[in-house]
Amino acid sequence: MNYHSIAIDGPSGAGKSTLARMLAQELGYLYVDTGAIYRTVGLCAFRKGVEPTDARAVTALLDGMEIDLRYEQDGVQHMYLDGEDVTREIRRHEISRYASDVSAIPAVRAFLLERQRELARRGDVIMDGRDIGTVVLPGADVKLFLTASAQDRARRRFAELQQRGQETDYETVLRDIRKRDENDTRRAAAPLRQAEDALLVDTTGNTLEESFQVLLQTIKERLQA
Repeated sequence: MNYHSIAIDGPSGAGKSTLARMLAQELGYLYVDTGAIYRTVGLCAFRKGVEPTDARAVTALLDGMEIDLRYEQDGVQHMYLDGEDVTREIRRHEISRYASDVSAIPAVRAFLLERQRELARRGDVIMDGRDIGTVVLPGADVKLFLTASAQDRARRRFAELQQRGQETDYETVLRDIRKRDENDTRRAAAPLRQAEDALLVDTTGNTLEESFQVLLQTIKERLQA
């Protein structure tokens, strides 16, 4: 049986995860949040007191690290680290930097690459991240590159963190967004870039519903082409 795969890439805070989740529900696809997987590795480094830029120390953690991705009755992707559900923990603001730094380590990306591809072989999937269309699923049926201005992305992330009760301020979030953009685009291992055959979608100024409708229509048109 031939399954369809949709790759959504883009910078931090572009709305990839929220929109990919909505699209998967609408289309009946499995949603895979690859960013959550890297956040789980970052959380492990954070808990072990390992600096996320220390490639040798982070790589040493991989052998004993048990990462699992499960879909519970709530229909949400849950991440497990060594048997513990860390779905909420990995969304803490300080873990964002850890996720960005560990994702730049080639050994970490190699460790997770086949796990991600295996999920796409099991059924129709929507997968979002930084290098889905360029590295993880280069043969995806539909490739989208989702972006928005740094200010717009920071406002969305700030509002999201406030809703979760996490204390921070807009300027800090904006600074972190810009720093992560720099890390993601300049790293040696699978840097963030738009695949040649990916459609660029800029959601600056859009409501969530407006962005959803644009992406849904685009996906339907490309799958029917």
